[in-house]
Amino acid sequence: MAAPDQHGPHATVKRELLVRYLDSWVPAVLHGSRRATYLDGYATGDSAETALGVVAEFTDLLARRTLSVVLAGADATALTVDVAGVRGRVPTPAGVALQIVPRPAGGELPPIAAPANAPLLAYLDPAAREPGPDVTAVAGLLAGGRAEALVVLDPHSLGDPADAGHPDRVERHREALRGTTDVLVTCVELVSGDGRAELMFFATPSAARLEVFKDALWAVDEYAGVRYRDPRDPGRALLDISLSPHPGPLRRALLRHLGAAGARTVADLRRYALTETVYRAADVVRALTAMVASGAVRREPAKGRLTAEALISVRG
Repeated sequence: MAAPDQHGPHATVKRELLVRYLDSWVPAVLHGSRRATYLDGYATGDSAETALGVVAEFTDLLARRTLSVVLAGADATALTVDVAGVRGRVPTPAGVALQIVPRPAGGELPPIAAPANAPLLAYLDPAAREPGPDVTAVAGLLAGGRAEALVVLDPHSLGDPADAGHPDRVERHREALRGTTDVLVTCVELVSGDGRAELMFFATPSAARLEVFKDALWAVDEYAGVRYRDPRDPGRALLDISLSPHPGPLRRALLRHLGAAGARTVADLRRYALTETVYRAADVVRALTAMVASGAVRREPAKGRLTAEALISVRG
């Protein structure tokens, strides 16, 4: 397999998505807690500069709060040199406690001295340079209650993507990340123009934070040369990045869900789309409106605004 392009389309999308999510996460968690931790488990000079560039925008907030930024690398000495250069270009607010640590071998995560139940965001992207993180270690991190993780994997690490059993392995990985907790896990494939794909998992205990992630996912630069694919879509449709994504795979997913689960309210279907597809809850009404108009589903009441309480069912 070719070496990863650190400035290619996948890297561009991941960088912008991290910036957008951190720009929301940092003020949200620090307004509700005096301490929080950001872990970059496969840090490079580029990824450190991306994160510290966002953090630098919150100088006033970090005068009263503490954000621990833990950067883990296979070569902590080389990473220290890279980060020193970054800090020469990017100011570090007073409330940032920066640590550079060696990453353990075998996919383990570095130990983190974080207060119990304090917010934590782990960004774990080996960028195909080395094996991905141990799923059990990540699930243990998420069991803390206020931890979130953004994990990027080479699809080949879960077996040949062309193999018929690959979707099942993706599902098992999703379930392993969820562990025994109520963590919500979504997964999306980032597919470049030459067909190369990366799997991105996002795990959070909060539906509201999942919605923020989905908003960021669909707001990145649509001209970056990457399209999305839902690993659960049997048609494996490629979706252009857009604030109004093509609803075809969502319509098919809603029909399958209604066929298996029976009639559901619009609120139920919004939750389903948010937690079980690559789409946002906000995309559901647009999809349902077209499905009602085409006769694919029926609604009760039959007229009026499609409210959260409206009941949707498959036509018999």
